[in-house]
Amino acid sequence: MGKYLSKKLIIYLITFFVAVTIDWAIPRFMPGEPIGMLLARFQGMEGGREILESQFVQAFGLDQPLIEQYFSFWKSLFSGDLGISIYAFPKPVMTIIREAIIFDIVILVPAILLSWVVGNKLGAYSGINKKADNLMMPFFYFLTSSPYFWFAMVIAFVFGVRIGWFPINSAYGSTIRPGLTLSFILSFLHHWFLPFLTMFLVQLGGWAIGMRNMILYERSANYARYMESLGASDRLIRSYGFRNGVLPQVTGLALRLSGIIGGALMTQIVFAYPGLGFIMLRAIMNHDYFLIQGTFLFIVILVLVANFLVDIAYMVIDPRVRYSYSGEVS
Repeated sequence: MGKYLSKKLIIYLITFFVAVTIDWAIPRFMPGEPIGMLLARFQGMEGGREILESQFVQAFGLDQPLIEQYFSFWKSLFSGDLGISIYAFPKPVMTIIREAIIFDIVILVPAILLSWVVGNKLGAYSGINKKADNLMMPFFYFLTSSPYFWFAMVIAFVFGVRIGWFPINSAYGSTIRPGLTLSFILSFLHHWFLPFLTMFLVQLGGWAIGMRNMILYERSANYARYMESLGASDRLIRSYGFRNGVLPQVTGLALRLSGIIGGALMTQIVFAYPGLGFIMLRAIMNHDYFLIQGTFLFIVILVLVANFLVDIAYMVIDPRVRYSYSGEVS
């Protein structure tokens, strides 16, 4: 296990280095001038505008050569300093991200876990029951083929605009003060439901289709035919097929995590939900180098950590993976 983990850590460290380098480079090669956006707040200071601009450029280190900015970025990163936001000046980037990351967690964690569990269960049932398969498969294909942003707009229009059951922007009511109070919790859940529902449903279809196909494959295996000839129930055959079929689904979870994170960003933008996606949109619109770097960095970390945890889970579920790294199996 130690050899397996060390190899995986090396791969993830290399990926992290490349991703962070791209994260640093992209904002600096984007069109637009970040300091100009900041100076737009200081109207009526024509005489001191040049002095103020020079001070801001020096304060943000944008007067240094790019190579020095790059190494300064890594030095600040390891010290836990992501800089000061330009559009939210003088608020630190870390503070903005700390306030936003909780909104990603409360949507992503339940949406990923519930869609994976429910989708696999429904897919297994669909693969064993032909009537259920005919009814559910068109619905599953519709869900999995729906882009997150499009489905979010449909959900917002139906349940927020037409029916009016749920709000379609923000994370809680504008008149509600955050705190551990019943009014805040109810308002938070009221605003949380539609973004969660979007993430849950779009992912559900893919997991259900994947498990359904695995169950059909497992049912054609020799052991399933043998069990069927012995008079085993469909439920028992499905349970064995589910155990074998869940391994590729765990792999699929690792492969889809980056797409799921991207879907969360688009969903947050549609609902103006103040997670990392909505924060990144505001940072890009204001050419905020440091906030773009910080939000993208945290997205990279979320994806890498989640993939690493899935790798560990897959190693525990299927020892063949561990043996392949240890060299015990050729």
